[in-house]
Amino acid sequence: MNARLNRQSAPVLPLLGARDLDAPLAWRAGTAISARQYLADVALLATRLPAAGPVLNLCVDRYAFAVGLGAALARGLPSLLPPDARPDTLARLREGNPDVFAVADDRQFQSHGIPVVWIDPRQHADVIAPPGMPDVDAAAHAVSLLTSGSTGLPQPHAKTWQTLVGDVAAAVPRLAEVMQLPSLAGLNLVTTVPVQHSYGLESSVLLALLGGAAFDSGRPFFPADVAAALAAVPRPRALVTTPFHLKNLMLAGIALPPVDLILSATAPLSPQLAAQAEQAMGAVLLEIYGSTESGQVASRHTTASEVWQTFGDVQVVAERDAGGDERFVFSGDFVPQPTPMADVLELIDARHFRLFGRANDLIHVAGRRSSLGHLNYHLNSVAGVLDGAFWLPDDVTDGVVRPVAFVVAPSLGASDIIAALRQRLEPVFVPRRVVQVAALPREGTGKLTVRALREFALAQLAVDGTVVQVTREVPRDHPSFAGHFPGQPLVPGALLLSEVLEAMQGVPALVTRLGARPTLGAAKFLAPVRPGSTLMIELQPETGAARGVRFEVRCGEQVAVSGRWTAGAEGGA
Repeated sequence: MNARLNRQSAPVLPLLGARDLDAPLAWRAGTAISARQYLADVALLATRLPAAGPVLNLCVDRYAFAVGLGAALARGLPSLLPPDARPDTLARLREGNPDVFAVADDRQFQSHGIPVVWIDPRQHADVIAPPGMPDVDAAAHAVSLLTSGSTGLPQPHAKTWQTLVGDVAAAVPRLAEVMQLPSLAGLNLVTTVPVQHSYGLESSVLLALLGGAAFDSGRPFFPADVAAALAAVPRPRALVTTPFHLKNLMLAGIALPPVDLILSATAPLSPQLAAQAEQAMGAVLLEIYGSTESGQVASRHTTASEVWQTFGDVQVVAERDAGGDERFVFSGDFVPQPTPMADVLELIDARHFRLFGRANDLIHVAGRRSSLGHLNYHLNSVAGVLDGAFWLPDDVTDGVVRPVAFVVAPSLGASDIIAALRQRLEPVFVPRRVVQVAALPREGTGKLTVRALREFALAQLAVDGTVVQVTREVPRDHPSFAGHFPGQPLVPGALLLSEVLEAMQGVPALVTRLGARPTLGAAKFLAPVRPGSTLMIELQPETGAARGVRFEVRCGEQVAVSGRWTAGAEGGA
């Protein structure tokens, strides 16, 4: 199939690109699964799917996910790809989708009332006769991907099959050229990124279905597991990962099999880390630039150049929005409509640019401008810093907002980090406070969302008068509902108080204030809390001589519980 010719007006496109059907499409623990077997598994699952959808694809195993995706496409059903399976996420996806059902492979998954079609990825259909190739409506809704939430609340974005085919077709020549191969046939992919993420989907399953490669069915996380997964597939092989996972892999200091290509998502990736990874694995490292809205639109060889080049015929231009602010818009080739990016770029020409960071990352300190992405880049380049992130507080000191750095750096002191940053940053951006933490609240993709970082930062820095907010979800199937009460389930008050206590114990400053065993001073239960609720727990240390912590538990705009905790018998600070 010549996808680049078909993507403009083809009414249907095949599920698989041109490939040898008897060659591997996937691997599980070193055992190959052929494309022919995949088509048989898709055909069998398609007969088990309900007639109406959409399909919520929550498979953990990458091959099971691919079978679920293929079966949905064969039946003409769109797939919803959520970033997680939390109750509030599922509730949001149920809204307006009364016929939604899930495909899943983990029997521990709690569907919260959504019907489930179970997939056992280790059981395969019999391949008695060559299965036919499913044709997919090129213009129909194929998948809905959710943005990462790194710049706010996740938003769904629908993609057609034609767009996804074009996305892969534009990237394949670049990847093959880097490896000096005629195509991606025979390339084996090991991926540390969830497949429900746009980058994880495009650079693993879709590169196999449409680009001729094959993917490992797992999602290794720990360095030893990544090394074992790479060793289990033959060369040529590629590692699809993120800077966060790549840094952990390099710090582990374990022997790694030779790799022919490393693909990394765009984040604070230092040239030093890229060079270390290339040397350790003997590979070329390409950074991939894009978004959920646009798909992957550009790449750069990080150790060779700071300049990005767009894929295919994609072009970028600078425009002014309605408010007069400059924005950068990508269009052409597979991008279905002009798409602005939430980044600040320096255009060299319509196909080449430099990336300076997120537009909403721009910060002003004492009249100077920088971006959080730029600051994080330098923070994570400090030798001994395993992970780090800058955060800009809401409060102002002496008329100036002072950035705070959170770091995972067991071998360094705060003064060491500040001294290193003074060599890299303008003085106004050197943090006056460096907070050592055990880990940052990153998602599986390595991203650190605005909301997660803010909640984490406020919890770490809680002081007199500071309100700390912690979000909790109430599972619909919590065992306490069996007795409270049949037909009208309520969350018991004791459970709500334990949630507040657990939230406080996650805030170091509050533990210091109240001690390890605080005493409940008062509690008022003002409204019932039902299964599936989202709780916002607000904790506010008292000011002045009082050393307690007041709390409120909210469901939406309604206060369900309020009260106060005081220091326990052993005392607090």
